[in-house]
Amino acid sequence: MAISIKSIDLKGKASGEVAAKDAVFGAKPYQHLVFDTVIAQLASRRQGTAKTKTRAEVRGGGKKPYKQKGTGNARRGSQRSPLLPGGGRVFGPKPRSYDMKLNKKVVNQAICVALSNAQRAGKLYVLKDSKIEKPKTEVVADLFGQLKISKGIVIDSKNQPLERSVRNFKNAKYLEVEGINVYDLVKYENVIVSTEAVKKLEARLT
Repeated sequence: MAISIKSIDLKGKASGEVAAKDAVFGAKPYQHLVFDTVIAQLASRRQGTAKTKTRAEVRGGGKKPYKQKGTGNARRGSQRSPLLPGGGRVFGPKPRSYDMKLNKKVVNQAICVALSNAQRAGKLYVLKDSKIEKPKTEVVADLFGQLKISKGIVIDSKNQPLERSVRNFKNAKYLEVEGINVYDLVKYENVIVSTEAVKKLEARLT
């Protein structure tokens, strides 16, 4: 089943309609898939390299600081006790991985839901002709101005001039079809997809 999405040109003007697969751009709004995928993406960015030493790892502390009895102080076996300055830490952080396992089908479905949410909200734009001769930031600025959006993500396939144009524009990001992800779709809200990218997304996600 196919749905019709209005297309635009590089100047932001209407340029007919494009047929797109309902499974990709009209998916049911399973928001929990989007939530889980974003959490997994952000978790995988964490380095997990924080490390503190226990009393067994801190240098020194081999000698008993003072005798067991007769000083009036508490019994002390080491200067590297967690209770003292310079001592080890109890239950401190250790190197670990924060990666969360998500099946490929779940991630793909989450991308479909994110694209469909943008389409239903009127924030998905299909760019009919995305080819430009040389990088020009003004092209992207004019496009965003005509669409009355302040930030957005541009998805295309091997379009270096457009990529370099988007790179120079604040609050915009360019992605190849292979690099599409749920976090960026949610973060940038507005999604501009070329007609070639639409076909490749349909082939990849269905």
